[in-house]
Amino acid sequence: MEFFKIRKDIPFMRHALVFNAISFITFALAVFFLFSRGLHLSVEFTGGTVMEVSYSQPAEVEKIRASVSGLGFSDVQVQNFGTSRDVMIRLPAQKGVSTAQQSDKVMAALKAADPEVALRRTEFVGPQVGEELAQDGLKALGMVVLGIMVYLAFRFEWKYAVAAIIANLHDVVIILGFFAFFQWEFSLSVLAAVLAVLGYSVNESVVIFDRIRENFRRYRKMNTVQIIDNAITSTISRTIITHGSTQIMVLSMLLFGGPTLFYFALALTIGILFGIYSSVFVAAAIAMWLGIKREDLVKSGVKKDEDPNDPNAGATV
Repeated sequence: MEFFKIRKDIPFMRHALVFNAISFITFALAVFFLFSRGLHLSVEFTGGTVMEVSYSQPAEVEKIRASVSGLGFSDVQVQNFGTSRDVMIRLPAQKGVSTAQQSDKVMAALKAADPEVALRRTEFVGPQVGEELAQDGLKALGMVVLGIMVYLAFRFEWKYAVAAIIANLHDVVIILGFFAFFQWEFSLSVLAAVLAVLGYSVNESVVIFDRIRENFRRYRKMNTVQIIDNAITSTISRTIITHGSTQIMVLSMLLFGGPTLFYFALALTIGILFGIYSSVFVAAAIAMWLGIKREDLVKSGVKKDEDPNDPNAGATV
């Protein structure tokens, strides 16, 4: 399925140096903000109080969030769990204030609005738990990166694996850089979005690399730059369809999903936008700089299927 078909290849690689320079500057700024400002970690990572309350009728999450925030707590997380009458409240740790004092203060505010609210459970999530979650999250990210590299190295060739993983890590670091610069809350759901972006970006890279490999087999007299330009141009329609439909869904979560899904959707939005850029321009450009050539993917002396419409078909290797 194609919205349109471009007859003449667009010379993307003519501007590869500019694209890579923009990527490097953006990446460097993201790293700078990560080290200078750091991430604003949520309760899952820093520790705090977790409360579960139950209502006799469907709870109004927005009113509960406003009541708790009005007590002076920052970064409060309020969401339904189980049923519409059950609510989970996460409060950040405060110096000199115990878990019991926090829960008593919150329950007093909630009972003032609805006397029938009942406290089902309250517990303290310590910093040790948060540290373990952070370590597990980094391990998960490392395993995903390693798995992608191994997969691409086996499916294509090491130059493609290096190009793709640099481009995909570029997306991850830029997402983290945005969260560090604006001090948005970084939670487990945001970490899940980052991992999802990794998989999403590598899929786009694989599509383009597949087309590059196919073009090397078809167009015998094209040089590497022409091969890459043709591969990107021929997949533009597919990129617009897949990324456009995905972005519409993510934007609907961002605009209408409420505070619970806001930062998750925001991370996905940033990741998808930069994922398009990095997969199309950064990964392909890096592969070109690494010196990919026909011999990397096609064995010499073996006759391959040719495009009957290719004027160069029939040329020998």
